[in-house]
Amino acid sequence: MISSFFKPFLCFIFSILFISILFCLFIPIIYPNGNYTILRNFSNSILISAGPFLWPTPGYTIITSPFGSRQAPTSGASTFHSGIDIGAPTGTNIVAVYSGMVTFLGFNGAGGFTIIIEGDDYSFSYCHVDPNYIIYVGQYVKKGQLIGKVGPEYVYSVPDNPYTDENGNPTNGATTGPHLHLTIRKNGELIDPLKLIDIDDYS
Repeated sequence: MISSFFKPFLCFIFSILFISILFCLFIPIIYPNGNYTILRNFSNSILISAGPFLWPTPGYTIITSPFGSRQAPTSGASTFHSGIDIGAPTGTNIVAVYSGMVTFLGFNGAGGFTIIIEGDDYSFSYCHVDPNYIIYVGQYVKKGQLIGKVGPEYVYSVPDNPYTDENGNPTNGATTGPHLHLTIRKNGELIDPLKLIDIDDYS
């Protein structure tokens, strides 16, 4: 039988253990140097970014067209790909890769409906997005913030849209299907996004 002296002591020990377990469950990482960001995505799972940049399409990481030279996939597309294409269905959430100011919203040639965000020395172009924008030019958005959705393949609201499929249907820029095209520039120079964002962190 436990003496009355030890009962409060045991209660104290069990309380400390219980609090420690809760802490480990809800604070999954210690911030030793401020380089880690913990964000909650839109399916209530945890995203952990070990660097300054975040993957733009939570849950979708397949690259359908990498950065650099390529054979143009459709009329109007370039043979040098300025960014990466991420395969994702229409309506997929797009989050800000990096914090910055929204400087452009609109139809932007081969990129179709586009969002451009600029922060520090970087410019981020998110192309083939949904034309129903949820942000506005001049708005400051934070890394990980929802900024839009992957757009449809076809758009019918663009006057004199030069981009069409083989049947003449107007497309969301030079595209063969829904996806996100991400272009990153630093001081105006193109950078392969995969050199800044480690896809292994998200796949």
